[in-house]
Amino acid sequence: MTTLDSTVIDTPAGPLSVLAGPDGAVRAAGFTADPASLVPLVHPGLRGALRERADLGPVTAAVRAYLAGDLAAIDTVPVEQRTGGAFMGHAWQVLRDVKPGDPVTYTGFAALAGRPAAVRAAAAACARNAAALFVPCHRVLRTDGTLGGYRWGLDVKKWLLGHEGRVTAS
Repeated sequence: MTTLDSTVIDTPAGPLSVLAGPDGAVRAAGFTADPASLVPLVHPGLRGALRERADLGPVTAAVRAYLAGDLAAIDTVPVEQRTGGAFMGHAWQVLRDVKPGDPVTYTGFAALAGRPAAVRAAAAACARNAAALFVPCHRVLRTDGTLGGYRWGLDVKKWLLGHEGRVTAS
């Protein structure tokens, strides 16, 4: 059975739990103090037994650098997610190209993903994203500029956007 390394990193937005595979790729991340609660978000083919670690090396370093102001530090952290469809995986990759401080709307995200009419599918990609922060679904807003939803709470989304230099209406 595969082992997933887990850690919890303190952030100003709350504890960030991260699960990483044997190769160091993030398989899940979320603003919770309980790494085990992330396991159901991981595709069944990527799950494994959790092994608690104090530090995940480059992943932890990237999060700390991001928190210290190097907003691009998380961009190179490898992420491994799987889905049943090609669009979702492509949409998650597109999200990684959305720059800090320059959020997009769900409509804009659908267009960037190559399916401008698929706004609901783009929103579903955000909702099913298991690797929060590393696949920055917090950078997607409603058309009117309001926050919309976020699995980890609107206060966390607002903090992340503010940290990245974008203050938005709630």
